[in-house]
Amino acid sequence: MVIGSGGREHALAWKLLQSEAVQEVFCIPGNGGTALLPRCRNLAMTLDDYEGISRLALVNNIGLIVIGPEVPLADGITDHLLAQNLTVFGPTQAGAQIEASKAWAKALMTEAQIPTAAAQTFEAVAAAINYVTAQKLPIVIKADGLAAGKGVTVAATLDEAIEAIERCFSGQFGAAGARVVIEDCLLGQEASLLAVTDGVTIRPLLPAQDHKRIGEGDSGANTGGMGAYAPAPIVTPELMQKIQQQVLEPALAALQRRGIDYRGVLYAGLMISPEGQLNVIEFNCRFGDPETQVVLPLLETPLAALLLACAQQRLAQFPPLKWRSEVAVCVVAAAPGYPDQYPKGAVITGLEAAAAAGATVFHAGTRLKQALVTDGGRVLGVTATGADLEAALQKVYLAMQEIRFEGMYYRKDIGHLALKAEA
Repeated sequence: MVIGSGGREHALAWKLLQSEAVQEVFCIPGNGGTALLPRCRNLAMTLDDYEGISRLALVNNIGLIVIGPEVPLADGITDHLLAQNLTVFGPTQAGAQIEASKAWAKALMTEAQIPTAAAQTFEAVAAAINYVTAQKLPIVIKADGLAAGKGVTVAATLDEAIEAIERCFSGQFGAAGARVVIEDCLLGQEASLLAVTDGVTIRPLLPAQDHKRIGEGDSGANTGGMGAYAPAPIVTPELMQKIQQQVLEPALAALQRRGIDYRGVLYAGLMISPEGQLNVIEFNCRFGDPETQVVLPLLETPLAALLLACAQQRLAQFPPLKWRSEVAVCVVAAAPGYPDQYPKGAVITGLEAAAAAGATVFHAGTRLKQALVTDGGRVLGVTATGADLEAALQKVYLAMQEIRFEGMYYRKDIGHLALKAEA
């Protein structure tokens, strides 16, 4: 059973169905893409219907429940399902604080001596404004809680910083903005590292690079992610070793010291300086989106077996992960107006032609009515693999030209930092 409705959940269901042990996948609630997957069933339930979800899992003898989004994790869905003796991949409410509260995560990083930007937490607007007035610019303003990837502002001017602080405290992000974390701005390239853990052992997946900004050249508003590629060459084998020793293992040890049995994904958002200095920008408690759409297509190890080993605390005995020696690229097709207001209900065409061009199309915000229609800001994640980055990019952008819906927008420069480094 996969909980969630986005591109990440479509990718998870798609990959789980490739595991020989998996007969069927239930998606709650799923989307237009999961509705079209063979041996996959969408169920129209809400993510907070814990009673209904656990009853359904028990009646259908579900062997593994994979939680996709952060909100149900932060709300304690795992705790409820575990109480029913169900097998769950996804941390408990206590573990999900690592994403649900940036201040909590910062305190954990400080305690574990994980490299990260200096930061202060504020609960009142005046104190926060006084603090930024005395700091160097640019500076980063973050709503403490979950704000769907939209609660972070990198302020280049004092006015921008003050406006971001006021926006948080004004209630624009609800309870998420009741506390604000203000931190030094780190410069360099971002990378995402997803790791799986059973609470005792932690193993990294392939490093990826996400493209957060809406506009080409990494300009404009922050989004949930406009595209990604993996593996990201900026994360060298030496750097991977450093991440394991300085980030993943200390984070897991700090969770253990707090009495938290963390079984799921630990996602480290990293900043790598031009000199190769490593810092953690944030931790997330779930698979990244769209990073999942480039990491999973390269995984040769059966996903169901890997996640089950984590849920049953058997990761130390699990064989080394196997990967395809290719590069994967995902380009997100967004609705017009995203990340602000956007229309829904536009008819989507050309997906069969895109698949014929060699792409796998993951649905992020779609619904299957009489036709397939848009139902979100990020509508599709179109993924292709190739022998190298250029081959994967060529394939994915040819596939993008086949897809149509009214006002469709996508970035045409995914992977530009890696291409520049290669040149």
